[in-house]
Amino acid sequence: MSDPVIELTDVRLALESKAGRVEILRGVDARIGKGETVGVVGPSGSGKSSLLMVMGGLERASGGTVSALGRDLTALDEDALARFRRDHMGVVFQSFHLIPTMTALENVAAPLELAGDRDAFGKARAELDAVGLSARHDHYPAQLSGGEQQRVALARAAAPRPDILLADEPTGNLDGATGASIMELLFGLHERHGATLVLVTHDPGLADRCQRVIRMADGRIAAGASADAEPQAAA
Repeated sequence: MSDPVIELTDVRLALESKAGRVEILRGVDARIGKGETVGVVGPSGSGKSSLLMVMGGLERASGGTVSALGRDLTALDEDALARFRRDHMGVVFQSFHLIPTMTALENVAAPLELAGDRDAFGKARAELDAVGLSARHDHYPAQLSGGEQQRVALARAAAPRPDILLADEPTGNLDGATGASIMELLFGLHERHGATLVLVTHDPGLADRCQRVIRMADGRIAAGASADAEPQAAA
């Protein structure tokens, strides 16, 4: 593998709870190359969503280093992390996280406007059209179906042309047919824009569509840590 787009070295994540300190990630090493599609699978509680959050700088690792595009995310403060995500990452969640008082067009244009893009609304229109919502620009989230709201979320993530696209169970709140159409769109966005795609999913068929699968178990990577390395043994 050439220089990785995402690299995790001995990454640990521990959170405090009423029951005491909980170890979520336990010394994770992983490398993801430019343009790869990587599925992350594992049982509930295995740490797969936490792994994605750490990759995106949305959760700060308790130990180890997280690098993306050659930047050490663990060394950045919150403002610098937010700017890095704005400029280089798109994130899609199971819950759509749309702003209810904004139209679909405004939701997609908002991050572009924050980045100072003078053609924010033009790009937002084009991206909504690309996900099949040309007739929904002026609709508010409450006026859209779940599948349509996730299409808006996909358009918002893709509009800035991110280098890295992270998706956490993007079809989890959708029925089978709608979820399948969303995944076609997600892989289509990857193909059109060339972003590195990391996808957390419970669906083995969906994971198999990715070029590589990372399997999580008990906060560790059991297999698939990198495209050119031996799998890490589960504890």
